[in-house]
Amino acid sequence: MSRDPVLLHAPHKEGDRYFNPWLPMEERGLKGLIQWRLSRKARYSSDEKAYLPHVLPDMKKRIQESGQDDFIAWIGHATFLIRLNGQYWLTDPIFSERALLPKRKTPPALPLDDLKDIAPRLNVLISHNHYDHLDKKTLRSLPFSTRVFVPPGLGDYVKGMGKSVVTEIDWWQTIDCGNSIRLVSLPAQHWSRRLGQPVNTSLWASYLLITPSATIYFGGDSGYFIGYKEIGKRYPGIDYALMPTTAYHPRWFMHYAHMDIDECLDAFRDLEASYFIPMQWGTFELGDEPAGYPAIDLKKKIASRQLDPSRFIIMDIGQILFLKGHR
Repeated sequence: MSRDPVLLHAPHKEGDRYFNPWLPMEERGLKGLIQWRLSRKARYSSDEKAYLPHVLPDMKKRIQESGQDDFIAWIGHATFLIRLNGQYWLTDPIFSERALLPKRKTPPALPLDDLKDIAPRLNVLISHNHYDHLDKKTLRSLPFSTRVFVPPGLGDYVKGMGKSVVTEIDWWQTIDCGNSIRLVSLPAQHWSRRLGQPVNTSLWASYLLITPSATIYFGGDSGYFIGYKEIGKRYPGIDYALMPTTAYHPRWFMHYAHMDIDECLDAFRDLEASYFIPMQWGTFELGDEPAGYPAIDLKKKIASRQLDPSRFIIMDIGQILFLKGHR
């Protein structure tokens, strides 16, 4: 891995393919996938296999009774409903039962129809085109007027799902979204592909939502890379870091595109954020580890590294974290 931050700002497209300039991905293709599926699996205890997040009821009612305070609410996987300055933001929405093949272990915190009642005007962030982050059925079900922000190469694809207001935003670009909210697209170390498409014909990203009172980092999917230090340096004062914590076993296959818990904690340190919120655990089994295992792993690593547990917010599905007074 190159440690030169200049490469984070280098061109990242050649022809019709995107790439990570600091560490291009070695393509394993079908052979690598078969190798993984046939390899010996790590062993997990019955408790580790059974552990899942609680799913809290009545999310719609609790939001409707909450007034207008800013919040972060976990719907499940990488899907959060965020209210900032009166705007509603939805990250990588998936309400479907399956992410292509993997089936849900836990339901979304509220039905899609309830979401439409809560937030008739939505802003949607898409980090990349993998099935657990870009769900066609969910996007098609959202109102026509939904404002969608996507990485380069995904605009026409999302417009084809019946969305009229779609904006492609490249790494390091900033958009003024009104209501004193700025959206920044940032690098991630990942890749893209869907069935029937070549690899890496659209980009992948992480995002910052910045207001005068709060800054929220949404990590999308990523391996550990030099970008976290650069992001923390360029955007000091991140309040909440929503960090991907799934699909990290086995390391020989997953290390490039997915951080393990130690790397997530290193990335959190690099970002210099105040609070860490783990996401993507507890919904789908995408790696060898059980769906709920990352939360168990995270608690162990917080203790072994002697970190301040008050800076880590392991949410229940359906939990609403109100930002006012929390910091």
